[in-house]
Amino acid sequence: MRSTETPPTVAEVVAELERRYPPAWAQEWDRVGLVLGEPEAQVRRALCVVDVVPETVAEAVDAGADLMVAHHPLMLRGVSSVAPTTYKGRIVHQLIKADIALYVAHTNADVAEPGVSDALAARFGLTGLRPLHPPAGNEPAYGAGRGIGRIGELPEPMTLAELTRHASVVLPATVWGVRAAGDPQRAVRTLAVSGGSGDSFLAAATAAGVDAYLTADLRHHPTSEHLATGGPALLDAAHWATERPWLDDLAVVLREALGVETLVSDLETDPWTVHAAPPAADDKEPDREG
Repeated sequence: MRSTETPPTVAEVVAELERRYPPAWAQEWDRVGLVLGEPEAQVRRALCVVDVVPETVAEAVDAGADLMVAHHPLMLRGVSSVAPTTYKGRIVHQLIKADIALYVAHTNADVAEPGVSDALAARFGLTGLRPLHPPAGNEPAYGAGRGIGRIGELPEPMTLAELTRHASVVLPATVWGVRAAGDPQRAVRTLAVSGGSGDSFLAAATAAGVDAYLTADLRHHPTSEHLATGGPALLDAAHWATERPWLDDLAVVLREALGVETLVSDLETDPWTVHAAPPAADDKEPDREG
């Protein structure tokens, strides 16, 4: 805990975050770190978000935040202009006008221990955690239990159908909900989880011998082929819902290590806003004769 009553500066907050989530741990394609903000500006209040979108920026402005800490990069792909006539430029202008700094911890927070997937695993009470996809020995993040995803044991075995219902309860609610692929009666004791898009690690889940794997953004063909070749059952949750749990851990870091008043955004930024399940057979409308 920070001992002084003087609020930390942006630079001091960045130093603490980068001690826990070193930028060198991020993937080469990623864009993490301080996006904007004066390093010497003081940080009294911070807002933790998954996505930097107009709605979360408005939330930060309304809250009087000095800093936004986001999981997803605003500037993942290069831009040639930050004019306010562009989507990203407008956000940059809004943050600068409100004196709100922006910091991003993305794939470096994914591989950290504890990191994004540890927070997701905690929602299921998983024990005996180990990485789903540990870094190679020559990678900066190698060692100390770090890596993408986590594998652990459920407190009690569940069927896939039970686990899917349980996931819909313990994860932040979204219109998307949770869907599963596999035998609904399959017994699940060992579960792998990975926050965010995780179909790149289907083979790792198979190799690990887990009973089920929960992640986000699963696609039709990889899922079908995975199941056809004997892979574990799959649970597909909303991307935002699998990463939102980490914000609570992030907020604890900012409060306890730096004494920053920290807010966590529960504003659902999952883009899917409507879900319609097919009606049960008995509920279908009768055929209408012309």
